[in-house]
Amino acid sequence: MKKDIKGIIFDYGGTIDTNSRHWAEVLWEKYREVEVPVSKEEFREAYVFGERSLAKYPFVRTDHDFHEVLRIKCKLQMEYLAEKRFLPMVEADLLRYATQVADACYNYVLGVLERTRPVVEALSKKYRLVLVSNFYGNIQTILEDFGLDGFFEEVVESSVVGVRKPDPAIYQLGVDRMGYEAGHILVVGDSFSKDVVPAKKVGCKVAWLQGEGWGGEVIDESLPDVILTDVAQLLDIL
Repeated sequence: MKKDIKGIIFDYGGTIDTNSRHWAEVLWEKYREVEVPVSKEEFREAYVFGERSLAKYPFVRTDHDFHEVLRIKCKLQMEYLAEKRFLPMVEADLLRYATQVADACYNYVLGVLERTRPVVEALSKKYRLVLVSNFYGNIQTILEDFGLDGFFEEVVESSVVGVRKPDPAIYQLGVDRMGYEAGHILVVGDSFSKDVVPAKKVGCKVAWLQGEGWGGEVIDESLPDVILTDVAQLLDIL
């Protein structure tokens, strides 16, 4: 496969920032660490509510870094949990929980990037890189915050282009920005339904970063061209 690849399209969330862990699992881990007194099912409801709210309403500004995104995300979740009476509706406690979880998640990402950033940097010296991400309009600020901004020649962000994964059209935009035929592009992503399936539909090769998912996906392991468990394994196949 190596000789056929001219460019690489990376997913961001769950791939570069957590190295194959679904963000819901990262958040739930931090909920437990700071002892937020809710069940996983209650958290799951709050997580879904928060993600839908962030996708629908402009809570996130283009200048917000990732720590601010986490604070907004966690605040929405805590407010939902309080409204549903899963948590006591005490504003000081909700703010404390939201801040503690956001801080813990941000520090977690900093640790993961110590492993994933050098991989992206090394590949950027050999291949054209494009980022394709479902995000909130501030992905460029995120990349700058984490020292990733110099590695990608193009960025395709869902809230900017008006199309979201799993729609294959967002990956077609990535292919168009890359400028190579889809068969010469490797897509790297953690979500089977949002990365593997749509990328294959537009003709790309796919490296599936298989890790700790959130459940509910129908998986066909014959579909990706290669299955990884760590972003660093890309250096072995490329």
